[in-house]
Amino acid sequence: MTDAKAPEVAPSQQGMGTRVDPFRAYNFKLLIDGVSEGHFTQCTDLEVEVITPHPRERLAGPVMHGDLTLRYGVTQSPELWNWFLASMNGGPSRKNVSVLLFDGDGMTQKLRWDLNEAWPKKWRAAPLDVLGQQIAVDSLTLVFESITRG
Repeated sequence: MTDAKAPEVAPSQQGMGTRVDPFRAYNFKLLIDGVSEGHFTQCTDLEVEVITPHPRERLAGPVMHGDLTLRYGVTQSPELWNWFLASMNGGPSRKNVSVLLFDGDGMTQKLRWDLNEAWPKKWRAAPLDVLGQQIAVDSLTLVFESITRG
């Protein structure tokens, strides 16, 4: 016996009470000082390295953090751009940032990284779409002083 496949419902046929979350496909959420400021589909270059002075020594040296890059995002807030403007004007505003990874359902938090004293180093805009209500971000690169995983 073959399984019958339910017909897909076109958006125009969906019930009036059905709410479609526009950010559900963006599994990374960016919190700045606890406030949700952006949603992204990729998080790359998250790196922490302990520098060893000499390979034979068993002493740990200083810790070096790589830059974190969030890609393919959207935001409804001007906060990300205003935050980057402060960096561009020579006085980066250091903030505590959290990057949350959500499950495929867009609701269940799977991982959390807390970046301390972070500031934006690079901003790349996505192609502009006059029909969209969000500000599209191709990539946002953050520098940070320390990281913890929650």
